[in-house]
Amino acid sequence: MLTLDKVYHAAYVLKPVIRKTDLIPARQINPESEIYLKTENLQVTGSFKVRGAYYKISQLSDEEKAHGVIACSAGNHAQGVALAAAHSGIPSLICIPDGAPISKVEATKSYGAQVELVKGVYDDAYNRAVELQKERNLTFIHPFNDPDVIAGQGTIGLELLKQLPDMDAVIVPVGGGGLISGVAFAIKSLNPKCKVYGVQAAGAASMKASLEQNGPHSLTGVSTFADGIAVKCPGDLTYELCSKYVDDVVTVSDDETATAILALIEQQKLITEGAGAVAVAAAMFNKVDVKGKKVACILSGGNIDVTILSKVINRGLMKAGRSTELIIEMIDKPGQLKEVSALIADLGANVVSVHHDRGGEDTDINGCYLRIAMETRNWAHVEQIEKAISDAGYHIVHRQNIG
Repeated sequence: MLTLDKVYHAAYVLKPVIRKTDLIPARQINPESEIYLKTENLQVTGSFKVRGAYYKISQLSDEEKAHGVIACSAGNHAQGVALAAAHSGIPSLICIPDGAPISKVEATKSYGAQVELVKGVYDDAYNRAVELQKERNLTFIHPFNDPDVIAGQGTIGLELLKQLPDMDAVIVPVGGGGLISGVAFAIKSLNPKCKVYGVQAAGAASMKASLEQNGPHSLTGVSTFADGIAVKCPGDLTYELCSKYVDDVVTVSDDETATAILALIEQQKLITEGAGAVAVAAAMFNKVDVKGKKVACILSGGNIDVTILSKVINRGLMKAGRSTELIIEMIDKPGQLKEVSALIADLGANVVSVHHDRGGEDTDINGCYLRIAMETRNWAHVEQIEKAISDAGYHIVHRQNIG
């Protein structure tokens, strides 16, 4: 059973193990509000998950510990369980979806855990872990649907109330619901006026669907690069806690999440994974009411695979209107490219590539196309460039974002 005493006890147990992560102001995220970032991406193991995993394992009996522990995870819970098991001197076996970032898999192994990669997503890894738990009589450490795990995550709520006592709202990433259940329970128990909002990836909105259908609902599939919250079905316990303590759950697109990651890198010098940035995306794109309010966004993790980071940055640039390509129809004669390039340069954009293509069957005999890629400041800058080119007598036939 989850109680406030249990959350306080978790905070006491975790004190020598975890970092009390900083809460830093980030007013550029949404100038109409006071945004603060709870930097769990800088937590031990790079994620909040160590809180719940460590507290759960600390509460096991000697007999349960002797059996060894097993868990399923998209990567962050895996590292928390592996670290906690190593501290307790017990073996751990972790089932991880085969699509999880290599960095998370290798980090889990580095803490001493045995890893089994499972084809599919988190829910498939969960089913395999249940099989192995029965076969080998291991002790199962659930990533979210467990009172001790939820209590561990709830310690973030206690820290937030001390760091920002007058906050109006907190925005929390949601996958299976363990983090938001603990945070919402702690905050609502001590400050009922504070709003608690959950954020899910639009392609994995299982908790949102469950709340709308008044019961745990399983999606047929999930699709998002935010692997840490790609969960098909929330737990029955997390659903109950969310339905009681959470004010609303909203969704953000992968493009919006990528934009948030880029903003955090540029403005705050912070790296987050997809799941870690969805709360910021919700604040940036006004998915919840933040205007004029003090709002804490939880950066739940920073374990992004560096191999996809460049793709995410490019997508963020595209979404923000900072990487654009124009296709311009013109007459094939000397000076045309020079004039267009000068127009773009005079307005402060940077040309990164140019492709000249002579006309085809559907164009004038002396016609051609100029495909020109640019680095721009924002969408207003792109529109300013387009107007200057059009005013000069050129016809823009297509515009697309590039990355």
